[in-house]
Amino acid sequence: MLTGGAGARAMTSAFEDLFGVRQGFGAVPMAGRTDAWILAQAATAHQIPLDAARARVFRECYLMKLETEIHEPGPRKGIMPGVRALLDQLSNRDDVYLALLTGNLEGGARVKLEYFDLWKYFRDGAFGDVVSDRNDLLDVALERVKAGAGLVPSEVIVIGDTPLDVAVAKRGGARSVAVATGGYDAVTLQASGADVVLESFSDLAAALTALRVSPR
Repeated sequence: MLTGGAGARAMTSAFEDLFGVRQGFGAVPMAGRTDAWILAQAATAHQIPLDAARARVFRECYLMKLETEIHEPGPRKGIMPGVRALLDQLSNRDDVYLALLTGNLEGGARVKLEYFDLWKYFRDGAFGDVVSDRNDLLDVALERVKAGAGLVPSEVIVIGDTPLDVAVAKRGGARSVAVATGGYDAVTLQASGADVVLESFSDLAAALTALRVSPR
């Protein structure tokens, strides 16, 4: 899904309110990064001391603003092709465990996904509240779901739309399926080492084949 820039606008506004810096994230790459990393990079760039208390206040301010910004229009805002149909197919199976692995704060992910009525599909996950290195998210997610699913990395498929998502899978020993509906094209995603690259999930049968799931 794409929120039409709601997250970036909310973060930028919160940063200005708290630290007095306009466009504080202008030089900080956001795609595929964790929110904790993004905030730390911006604070360093503007020589702003960032301790746990300041980070907590920023998160609270950001989430409050996101609740408003998510309802504003923006470019390409919406759910990417085929995503809801794929989630519907996967969520009704007992041989699939859906977890959310994202660099977003957990509260931010919830605001974004609930807006599109997608939050309900995910039972667990790992989020960018305190994890700075995105590559650590897979380990966190596995720890959270082990009790319920008993998964090992080789049984996991990481789905994403950036080379950093592919890197998470490669580092953790998981398989990766990359989809070119974000900011990276299929050629770039293939070059990053993705096991499978799809232009979109609009072809449900092809998506299920990529995920090694038989249609029902």
